[in-house]
Amino acid sequence: MSSSAPQDAGHRLWSVDEHLADVLGAVRPLEPIELQLLDAQGCVLVEDVTVPVALPPFDNSSMDGYAVRTADVQGASEEFPAVLTVVGDVAAGSGELPTVGPGEAARIMTGAPLPPGAEAVVPVEWTDGGTGGGAAAGMTPASAAPERAGGEVRVHRAAEARAHVRARGSDVQAGDLALAAGTVLGPPQVALLAAIGRGTVRVRPRPRVVVLSTGSELVQPGEPLTSGTIYDSNSFALAAAARDAGAIAYRVGAVADDADTLRSTIEDQLIRADLLVTTGGVSVGAYDVVKEALSSVGSAPSSGSEGSGEDDVDVDATRMDFRKLAMQPGKPQGFGTIGPDHTPLLALPGNPVSSYVSFELFVRPAIRALMGLPESEVRRPSVRAVLEADKALGSPAGRRQFLRGKYDAESGTVSPVGGSGSHLIAALAHADSLMVVPEEVTSVEPGTELEVILLG
Repeated sequence: MSSSAPQDAGHRLWSVDEHLADVLGAVRPLEPIELQLLDAQGCVLVEDVTVPVALPPFDNSSMDGYAVRTADVQGASEEFPAVLTVVGDVAAGSGELPTVGPGEAARIMTGAPLPPGAEAVVPVEWTDGGTGGGAAAGMTPASAAPERAGGEVRVHRAAEARAHVRARGSDVQAGDLALAAGTVLGPPQVALLAAIGRGTVRVRPRPRVVVLSTGSELVQPGEPLTSGTIYDSNSFALAAAARDAGAIAYRVGAVADDADTLRSTIEDQLIRADLLVTTGGVSVGAYDVVKEALSSVGSAPSSGSEGSGEDDVDVDATRMDFRKLAMQPGKPQGFGTIGPDHTPLLALPGNPVSSYVSFELFVRPAIRALMGLPESEVRRPSVRAVLEADKALGSPAGRRQFLRGKYDAESGTVSPVGGSGSHLIAALAHADSLMVVPEEVTSVEPGTELEVILLG
């Protein structure tokens, strides 16, 4: 991009692949930072994490019951139970452990360390629980009957060596690779990091994405509509899509069709944005203000204005191109970098379906690239599926068309949902995929195999 003012690439039609390559070429993964575990959820690891200690770190019981020697319970039955002397309690977190000798048992809780001398654990349900009666349903709480940690217990079943014992290191061994660099940290990964003692981890942070919708006709949901107004759905859809992609999303309420207002709003948002997304105002209408506003975002004050200009954004740092793409929906697109940090900005069309399809094709990959994900995880997965429809689907010559679809993985088929209009939000809400019709194809007969982009 060669100038600070927005460039309109004339009448040239850019391909979808060319535009995406341009976007990804300008996006660099965010710099790594050290974060607390919960703050790192959703982030990407930048280093391998190895296990410092075995997990579990000691042999422990997988049941509430009694730690015993196998020889002492061999042949035990309800008719001829093994009668053992209870030498104490072993609770989770116990320090000093009783030693289990011949003819003895220790009452043990789930997760508690196996005491010296014990070879197996018999569940409490295999015993009388120290009551002298029949099979126990559970243990009496220690606070209610501390004497049950002594006395005798009758064991009604035999136990093999190591029965109901979780061995030290049976999950992971010290020195094992716990998580590899490039892993996205979800709840199970956070749990593993905590279990091996990691309080912080080095990751690329989740990108901060600011979404702005433009249009004087837009009203926020919950407010009354007046003549000629509609509810702002785009900013909600795109903010939700940004979160789904892994970003931290900030939604800015609809900005009126006024270049100065939009320019000021964008400048204010730069401080918290790793990526800016606008929707609307990129076509050829008289009120398409995104082009107008971005021609001078961050420009120096005009002559005669006062102030030091310290808060103004350098105009040379703003580089925008507005293009027409060989696609439907989503023909008009804008892309560039803005502000002193060269923050990427993607300007999407305003029709709801055009906006959402454009997000999936261009913004989502940019977010994933900022996260530092490998190329294989930047784009949505796609499959091949057979078109199931009542009639042929038409497509404009020279345009790559993206039609909403419902994909059936079991049958390997996809069927259209709604029409091709770029305003049909209801149809979009019921679709789970996008059917891709290549540029050279103008008619797709039922039974034809298509590329299908999975949105779920």
